[in-house]
Amino acid sequence: MKLRPDTETADTILGGALTIVQPVCGYRFSIDAILLGRFARARPRDRVLELGAGCGVVSVIIAALMHPREIVAIELQPELAAMAARNAATNRIETITAICADLRARRIDRVAAASFDYLVANPPYRAQHTGRQSPNISRRIARGDGSASLADFAAAASRYLRHGARAAFVFTADRTAELIADLKARALEPKRIRFVHPRQGLAATTVLIEVRKGGGVETEIESPLFLYAKPDVYTEEALELLMAPSD
Repeated sequence: MKLRPDTETADTILGGALTIVQPVCGYRFSIDAILLGRFARARPRDRVLELGAGCGVVSVIIAALMHPREIVAIELQPELAAMAARNAATNRIETITAICADLRARRIDRVAAASFDYLVANPPYRAQHTGRQSPNISRRIARGDGSASLADFAAAASRYLRHGARAAFVFTADRTAELIADLKARALEPKRIRFVHPRQGLAATTVLIEVRKGGGVETEIESPLFLYAKPDVYTEEALELLMAPSD
């Protein structure tokens, strides 16, 4: 693997099982991407779609741990889409196809409507045109400025999932009601919900939601995930999720 140390880093995840190249500046994945990859429940027979894939870390995790037959990773920024393809190759994964495209487009080459069995997405947490502006263009796009909105992600998920298929999202907890409303408006019914807290006694900062297209109204609220037992010390459960599972 050739690395450009002035503009990118190579970081290991899941206990060193995977190596992910990402930019030094701009978009860099967070722990939430790893949690989404572990929360997802793709099956070996599934065709999986990732919306807003960034450098492809979630797709790589799902491919390595769940072995679906195919993953298509859509990313708006060309340099990140190329990096997603590199990360698949670096980890010797042949089932991932990275496509540079806008998920808001009505048609995307090789991505047909109602043709996927599972979908994952990490929409920008910040509402468009709110908060401080990052001087880095890539980071601004990844955070939502000039890119797809939460409603756009929900619409794309509904468009590309077959009836009865599932999707998993990670999002900021303080916009959970908005997320659920946008998903339900597109016939994406919540089936599993898990809140992530920095540690016990603190409010949730992140929510993980799995939905089913055309599903019923029953929802499982999973036990909360606490990330830290004390400052800089992960809980046993968080540490297990962040490390590769035993063979």
